[in-house]
This record gives sequence, C-alpha cells and structure tokens, in this order.
Amino acid sequence: MAIAGYIGFYIMISPLLVLILAGYWKLFEKAGRPGWEALIPVYHLYIMLKLSQRPLWLLLLLLIPGINFIISIGILIDFIKSFGKVGIGQITMSVLLPFIFIPKWGFDKSTRYVGPSASDDFREKYRDLSKSPVREWTEAILFAVIAATVIRGLFLEAFTIPSSSMESSLMVGDFLFVSKINYGARLPMTPIAFPFAHHTMPLTGTKAYWDGIKLPYYRLPGFSEVKKGDAVVFNYPMDADSPFYRPVDKQENYIKRCQGTPGDTIKLEYGQVYVNNQPMPVPRNGEMEYRIRTDGSVKGFDPGTRYNLHMEDLQQFTRVDFTANMTAQSVEKLKAYPFAKTVKPDIKLRGVYDPEVFPHDPHFRWNEDNLGPIIIPRKGWTVKLDSLTMPFYQRAIEVYENNKVQVKGNEILINGTKADSYTFKMDYYWMMGDNRHNSEDSRFWGFVPEDHIVGKAVFVWMSWDANAPSWCKIRWDKVFRRID
Repeated sequence: MAIAGYIGFYIMISPLLVLILAGYWKLFEKAGRPGWEALIPVYHLYIMLKLSQRPLWLLLLLLIPGINFIISIGILIDFIKSFGKVGIGQITMSVLLPFIFIPKWGFDKSTRYVGPSASDDFREKYRDLSKSPVREWTEAILFAVIAATVIRGLFLEAFTIPSSSMESSLMVGDFLFVSKINYGARLPMTPIAFPFAHHTMPLTGTKAYWDGIKLPYYRLPGFSEVKKGDAVVFNYPMDADSPFYRPVDKQENYIKRCQGTPGDTIKLEYGQVYVNNQPMPVPRNGEMEYRIRTDGSVKGFDPGTRYNLHMEDLQQFTRVDFTANMTAQSVEKLKAYPFAKTVKPDIKLRGVYDPEVFPHDPHFRWNEDNLGPIIIPRKGWTVKLDSLTMPFYQRAIEVYENNKVQVKGNEILINGTKADSYTFKMDYYWMMGDNRHNSEDSRFWGFVPEDHIVGKAVFVWMSWDANAPSWCKIRWDKVFRRID
C-alpha cells in the first residue's frame, strides 16, 4: 500500500505542477514577458495583475487567509480573459482543470494575448460578453468561492505549520498542501459554515459555522489507508470538550506522524516507540531534548550558534549545564565543538509518573518517554470492560462513538444497559510529533478516531524562516519538497 500511495502522489501531483508551470511560462512569453517570471511565487501574480491591468493593491489581500485563495482565482480568471478566454466554460475549465487548459492554451498557436481584460478597449471588443465591473467581480468571487470549496473539500487544501511539534521534519513557517484524495475526502459534517474560516470568524472571534444541521460521517474512496509513518492532518479530538464543544470537522487542525494503526499494540521505552514489539524508525529530522554539559569556557550559546544548530527551547541550569531541543545531526555537530563535554538525550526514567500522560491514571505510572503497552482500537474489536481498560477506552466509547457511559462502583452501564464488553464502531490511530519533547500528541490525550482524519501532508510549496539572520527568509532547500 505504501508503494501505491507514492505512485498516486507522483501521478497526481508532480506532473500536474510541471504542466501548469509550463503553460504559464508560454502564456507569459505570448504576453511579452520572460517565461521564467511564471516560476516565482507571488511575483507571478504581480505580473498577471499588470497584464490584466487590475490594481496592484489586490496583492495585499493575499495576506488574508481564506480571502487569498479567492483573490488568486480572480487573478487567474482576469489573466486568461486577457488571452480571449471569456466564455463561462473556458473560465470554469481554467480553474477546475488548470493542468489541462493552461498548458493547452500556452502551447497552441491560436491562443494569443489580446490585451488587458480590465481595459476599456477590451470591454469594447468583447462588449457582448462583458458585464459591469461590479457584476463581473461579484460573479468572479462567487465562482471562486464555489471552485475553492470544491477543491479544498475534495482534492487539496493549503495549511501552514504554526508550531514546532513536527520539527525539524516540518518547520514553523512551512506552507504545505494536504491531499484529501490519498485517504478519501471526508464529506462535510457541519455543512452550513462561512467559507474558509474553519471554526472562528476573523476579527469578531465568533463561530464561523452553524451546528443546527449535522450530517453523518462519510468518506469517499481513497488511494490507501493511513499508514505508519505518514504525516497526517486531523482534527484535534479534545476540542469536543469545554470550552469549545466543537463539531468534529470544525475542531482545530493538527499535524502529527502516525505511529500506530488500528489493532496495533504500542509502547514507548526510554523514548523509543515499539509497535507490536518491533522498534519504529526514528524520524530522520526529528528532534528531542538533550542535556548539554560544557567545560565552562563559554557563558552560553551565541545567536549564530543557536540558529546554525537549530537549538530550540534552550535553558541554562548551571554555569556548565544546558538543555535544548535538537536533531541528531545537530548533536553530532555540537559534539565537535571544543567546549562541549557531553551531549545526551534527556530521557525520563521508567516509573516516574506524569499525570498529564494518557490515560491519566496513577495505576499506570507512565511518562512521555515510557508508556504502554496500549492496544489501539479497530472497528469490530471487542474489549472487555473493567477498571483496567476503562481509563483507556471510556472516552472513545462515550465521546467519539456517542454513547452514554456510567460507572457505578464495579458496574458499567452503556446507554442504561449493564455491559462487561464493548465492540468498537470505528478505527483509531496513535499520532505523535517528530519533536518528541515539544509535542502535544496521543501520549497526552489518546487515540484519534477515523472520522477526525483530514488528509495526508504531501509536499511543502513554500518555507519561510522568520528567524533567518540574512535578508533572504526563504528556505530554498524545502521549497516544493515532498514530505517524508
């Protein structure tokens, strides 16, 4: 299944991007611009605005989440109109099937640049098809909203990495695309919502959806199932609780790496993940906390060293003792520094109880580096219910599978009926961040139900490093990079 997933990714993504960029290159040349301008993100939109004579201040709207997608489609529509593609069918195909029609128009000899679509001369030439500017933009925005909703809901959705829980595999400032088709698109469960706002309206902070209508969970067929090692976007299950009480598809989006799939037995021993008693590969660019002891010849780490070694959450305890989150590659570099005496993983000992760790029960004296074994529920699996299993599975039975659970002494009632076992209706997953000591994940709140799965993170299309010491903030080595 892993091979099929990668084949699907390469077939559906990479060649399509090449086709679109090649088409833009040729169209730019037909309009008298260098073709290479089509390859530069954002700048190519600036050129498209100039070619259609739309106001350049529209670029500022690209900074507003949700609105930026609509504006991008509006710029595309004006751009292709400047090549005489003014029919509703041509406009529709350019938005929904750009990988076919953009290169087609770029390479065919009959398509040529006929002038700025926003100019008076253009409107006069196509006056039979032209509308007033207000009506034109109203229809363009409506069309863009519909098209964007379909694309985001069924095919691809753009996400931004806001936190460091997946570093250094995925960095803060990475802009990535999440495929809905790999696992199958999940149809809307809360259908009445403001476009692109997810759960909260910007500025007002009010709900961006109405939960008066709720649809049952249904997922379209996909290329593959969720696999161990996949970088998965899902809805944060704890948002079902106070103070938010959000519906499943309006819960916050999280991205973590799948470590366990339905039916697996998972455990951690001194930071190493084991699934069915087999060690899981450590993420190549993953981070964890290290304890650093120096010889005392330096008072601390200068900003340049911290940036070059990507030392996060640096703390100093004594004149010679520090801790920091780092990758294994950075640790090897640090060991070569003359003042570094020892650099060791800061792993918690077995038996040190952390009440924040799942299942939050003192019978299981676990911590984030040592826990388990835990059986991950799968659809159709029947578990015996008692005082040892209820801490693990009560939330899944009650919250995720919508049952009323009561525990009265040694008696367990499900929907008012005494029960000593339960058969699960859904599959569940175990998700963990690659930054093992700076990630809120399944170690703290348990399982992720299948109806919470949004999609698979497939590639980074832009990476912005706000902390870079140079004027160039783009991480060029991550641009258009497939996510491992």
